[in-house]
Amino acid sequence: MTAIQAMILGLIQGITEFLPVSSSGHLEIGKHLFDLNMSGGESLTFDVVVHAGTALSTIVVFRKDIGRLIAGLLEFKWNDETKFTSYIIVSMIPAAFIGLAFEDQIASLFEGQLLLVGAMLVLTGILLFLADRSKETTKSVFALDAFVVGLAQAIAILPGVSRSGATISTSVLLGIDRSKAAQFSFLMVLPIILGKTLLDTKDIIAGQAAGADVEITSLMLGLLAAFVSGVFACKWMIALVRRAKLKYFSYYCFGIAAIVLLSQFFGF
Repeated sequence: MTAIQAMILGLIQGITEFLPVSSSGHLEIGKHLFDLNMSGGESLTFDVVVHAGTALSTIVVFRKDIGRLIAGLLEFKWNDETKFTSYIIVSMIPAAFIGLAFEDQIASLFEGQLLLVGAMLVLTGILLFLADRSKETTKSVFALDAFVVGLAQAIAILPGVSRSGATISTSVLLGIDRSKAAQFSFLMVLPIILGKTLLDTKDIIAGQAAGADVEITSLMLGLLAAFVSGVFACKWMIALVRRAKLKYFSYYCFGIAAIVLLSQFFGF
């Protein structure tokens, strides 16, 4: 992987992580177009690093909210901040379980499985289309809602399913206020992404990870590109969710899915 390819893939990750069009799916398409013959471990390691870049951009965009949550937790009371944090923990359970129990199987899904990517893009498009038509979106997040949204996040481990698209759409379909749905969706992934990044970074430094063959320079350039583009994409997505503009992204997902599936079936 060249430095330019790493930066382009980082830009793709930064933009598509927050827009509901599947960052993992677009990364796999990008790798295919660049004809990168990466092993499952190498591919997944690069994906984790650029996801870390977008996690950092989430921290920057939501720094005031995160600061308020930390301050509320330090009061050691069952206040609104403690409740919200507990809901984030509940939402992490499904994805954490699946990620740990099926780590090897998940890695194999990131080896150019474009048919799977196309099919999952269709699923993302359906979720977005249904969410865009939802009208009753006024309630706050509760524990059961958090767990259901966590299940959507677990499904979004599959390449081609947009994490933000799946979690925001599920939140809206549950009747959660659109602004709160976007906030919860972007904050709930932070602990999992940061934890996974720390574990993978330790393995890379030790030279034991299957993805250690990816050059550190390429990883850092990809991370930087994902971070910068992620800041702008996150702010844009928050505005789009508030204005109920998700259906346009569903059309985009359907279009990209059609191109991917046709290319796989007819070999072009």
